[in-house]
Amino acid sequence: MGSNKHALITGLFLVIFVAAISTIIYWIGHFERERNVYIISTREAVAGLNPESTVFYRGIAVGKVRNIKFDPDDSSIILVPIEVDKNILFTKGVFATLRLKGVTGLTQIQLADTGKMTEPLPANSNDKAYRIPLLPSMTDKLLDSGEKLLAKADHIMVRLDGLLNDENTENVGDILGNLKNLSDKLIDLNKSLDKALVGIPALSHDAQITLKHINGLTIELQILSKELRTLSVKTGNFTDKAGHFAEAGKDMGDILVQTTLPKMNALLTDLQATSRQVRNTANLLEKTPQSLLFGTKLAEPAPGEPDYEEAK
Repeated sequence: MGSNKHALITGLFLVIFVAAISTIIYWIGHFERERNVYIISTREAVAGLNPESTVFYRGIAVGKVRNIKFDPDDSSIILVPIEVDKNILFTKGVFATLRLKGVTGLTQIQLADTGKMTEPLPANSNDKAYRIPLLPSMTDKLLDSGEKLLAKADHIMVRLDGLLNDENTENVGDILGNLKNLSDKLIDLNKSLDKALVGIPALSHDAQITLKHINGLTIELQILSKELRTLSVKTGNFTDKAGHFAEAGKDMGDILVQTTLPKMNALLTDLQATSRQVRNTANLLEKTPQSLLFGTKLAEPAPGEPDYEEAK
């Protein structure tokens, strides 16, 4: 009986001693460590995340998860308070993702910063504006898109099954047979080309003779081109002289119209007046020849004129 009591007391002492040592070690490990509290919020699932899970910032462990709870004001939002070393300062551009821990299925918090904002994020605040958003990780995106990928894969398999039915398989066999026939015909054509290539040297000789004739014709065309160029130069000179002659004729025409014709018009006018005077004189001499000696008889005054006398 006494030995059993002694063993029980010894066991209780060992349990209390181990608990005390563990408490002291934990207290010593956290005695000088001061931490800030930040709150992560999300509407997505946080499967595998537990209290005391490690929090990483840019790959370095900086804290741990305190607890996981729902937002009392909105049950669709999950709040994850975290403790982070006080010497770690965040900006308002910080965000969180879930990081898978090996193959255990447990997850950890991974913090990162966009680098686009420099304003510091206040710590130990319950303000909703200062909550850190939890964004989907690459694994979450792949899992979310897995259903769509499976649907597309199923659609592709259905199309492949329709493509590889018995009728299409038979058609593919016919196509392969036609390709073999075409290949055989190409081989025969290649042999025919080999025979045709034998006559190419003679054709090449004829082509050389033809090229010589073409060269001679080209030389004659060059000579003809030179003669035509000389004739063109002479024609150009003749054209220039004709142009000068036309300009001189135009000047003479302008002089004739502007100077000679007006003088001829005035001369004709004077000739017409003189002709009328000569005609009047001839008429007067014909009627009264004595007027040549005695002059013309004055006309008697008409009624109303001076020296007019009425007949008695």
